[in-house]
Amino acid sequence: MDIGEKIKLLRYRCGLTQEELADRCELTKGYISQLENDVTSPSIATLMDILAALGSDLKQFFSEEVEEQAVFSSGDYFVKKNSGQTIVWLVPNSQKNEMEPILTELKPGVATMQDMPHEGEEFGYVLSGEVRLHLGKKTYDVPKGSSFYFTASKIHYLTNEGKTTAKVLWVSAPPTF
Repeated sequence: MDIGEKIKLLRYRCGLTQEELADRCELTKGYISQLENDVTSPSIATLMDILAALGSDLKQFFSEEVEEQAVFSSGDYFVKKNSGQTIVWLVPNSQKNEMEPILTELKPGVATMQDMPHEGEEFGYVLSGEVRLHLGKKTYDVPKGSSFYFTASKIHYLTNEGKTTAKVLWVSAPPTF
């Protein structure tokens, strides 16, 4: 860890000059400069004083938080194709999350695998084409621009009875795909 660089970043975020930080900690501007350039290292007590002046503490300063990825592009996706169906996992490793979004494409006459009853909820939005939702003993036609939402307590799956490929954004919570 580059302590000097991290102190400098904190100082910038607080809008302080080296001299202002030095005054708040009863240190010299030269010492702050040497510290930020890794020419010297602070004692624990001095580091604690500097961090207090910068609105931080030892725990925050030394924590190595991994930034969570929030935006995903096609290079991150995982794609599986079989028998007229394409499934695109839009968020890699989403099975460890609370929900799992996929994009599924069904060619005409193709069905998704039957999903057995399980805990959770499912949501879908038809981007193009039309699908038939099979939910237990009932079926529902879901055209482009429509959505579906249900608790997953019954056998469920989709079929494409139309003449064009259907695309559905489908989200399962918790993950099941």
